[in-house]
Amino acid sequence: PGIVELIEKDLSEPYSVFTYRYFINYWPDLCVLAMREGRCVGAIVCKLDTHRCRNTHRGYIAMLAVEKDLRGKKIGSKLVRLCLDRMKGCGADECVLETEVTNTGALGLYRSMGFVKEKRLHKYYLNGNDAFRLKFLFRLPDGFHQGAGCLGPPRESCYTTERER
Repeated sequence: PGIVELIEKDLSEPYSVFTYRYFINYWPDLCVLAMREGRCVGAIVCKLDTHRCRNTHRGYIAMLAVEKDLRGKKIGSKLVRLCLDRMKGCGADECVLETEVTNTGALGLYRSMGFVKEKRLHKYYLNGNDAFRLKFLFRLPDGFHQGAGCLGPPRESCYTTERER
């Protein structure tokens, strides 16, 4: 109810109806709408699964949008906090997202919530803009204190093939 229109207005990437269905069907508790007088004024779309090369449960914020005239009223931060709390309750180790380097509002919001820049992704978006990958850590990864950094140690299977074993 209004989520597609809200997100199409605010985000630079086009999404098909199948993208929304994918997230909503598999992670309904991590897809939340903010409603006001029967219309959608904010939405967050997330997922939580196992990172393919790390032994971690990684949350992912795919989309966050708030109606322009309601920004600055903490709707976005409440949606993010709700989903981070739900991810933590499900055992998440970290949460990541991408946002355009030019989106100062989003960068400020996520910074204020404890996200840090992990890396810059060159020409990530269809419009040619770069993105920052941002990361929120629920806990320090295994190996952090031994010098493995914020990524933690990689699983052996990511660097060896069946033939090498």
